[in-house]
Amino acid sequence: MRYKRRRHMAATILTAAALALTTTPAIAHPDTAPTSATADPITSELAQLTENYLQQRANMLTTTASITRSARIATTRQMSAQVDADLTALAEKGRRYEQVDGGYTKATVDVEVTNASVGESAATLQVSEYTRLHLPFTPQEMEEGAPEYEEIALPHTVQFARTAEGTWLLASDVAETDGGPAPSTQVERADPAPADEGGSPDEDEGTKTPPSETTVLPDTGVTVVKPASYSYGKIAAYADKYWKNNNKAYRTYSNDCTNFISQAMLAGGWGPKGGALIQRTSNKYWFYGPTTFTTSYTWAGAENWYWFAQKHSKRTKMLTNVWNLVASDVLQADWDKNGNIDHTMMVTKRYQGTPYLTYHSGATHNKSLAKLLSDHKKTWWYAHRT
Repeated sequence: MRYKRRRHMAATILTAAALALTTTPAIAHPDTAPTSATADPITSELAQLTENYLQQRANMLTTTASITRSARIATTRQMSAQVDADLTALAEKGRRYEQVDGGYTKATVDVEVTNASVGESAATLQVSEYTRLHLPFTPQEMEEGAPEYEEIALPHTVQFARTAEGTWLLASDVAETDGGPAPSTQVERADPAPADEGGSPDEDEGTKTPPSETTVLPDTGVTVVKPASYSYGKIAAYADKYWKNNNKAYRTYSNDCTNFISQAMLAGGWGPKGGALIQRTSNKYWFYGPTTFTTSYTWAGAENWYWFAQKHSKRTKMLTNVWNLVASDVLQADWDKNGNIDHTMMVTKRYQGTPYLTYHSGATHNKSLAKLLSDHKKTWWYAHRT
């Protein structure tokens, strides 16, 4: 069965039913077969509980986290410890974010149920979380170009168990965070997964330019004027449009970050180079084809894209400091400093000297550079002027 459901919640509102539930032991899952049409109201109830839970997580990041700290959705005993640990870690992350750039003033969460399997004593929901984390800017500052919020789109698989009394308890939550930095509403449990959508090129590329520095620079207020080679506004606008809803004209990769950036560059005027099957493994070429086998490594591989953009095509110029990034520029990350670039992002806004990054894997719109740097302190960064 499939359900589509969207609901908007204020940051501090939780239903009375969710507040009244208490933690109870886990229930076995003998039956997960879908029910008949009577599953609709049950799915709605479970979607509400899921939204309450995800709202609670998002609330912990805000500067008013103490308002909802005592509110908890009911869970199984096994899930309770994980939820406690996550909420504590998210509150700590929220305080860190507040120190680096003011943090978030409030959070709003929508949940869309894309699939549901409901049985007598167990249920599984596939849901998409859409969260807005509001930034501490005034209406005047937003009129001047400040982003109103950071946005996150994240798929989850959530499971519930039902007690003998009929109460549904959250039993597990698995967020699809592979392939990039953990979204702000998630806890970093390990290094982000490396990019794997490119491949070993035909030639030895030599040594990269030194990583960009991360020392904060003063905001000079000077506007960067780029040469009229490309439509830079279209580049950033593409990222703004398709950060959450993928462009159906393209494939989506498991690690989709560089595929997404290549699409944006093409929209802004980067012309394909090459196209022959024999050229796909060379970093000298950049093109998209109807299959992965007719698409260049440089299109979707972060490491390969670096060499095409910076060395072979010279379509980008490396910046010595990440704080010099402006809208339509590209930032890449080598998470573990092993010499292989893992992730690609784009600047979609810059306000008062701070770049805001947008990327796929996982889908994030307008996350501040300050927060990213605080999340990943042992990373080599490569800043490209496009």
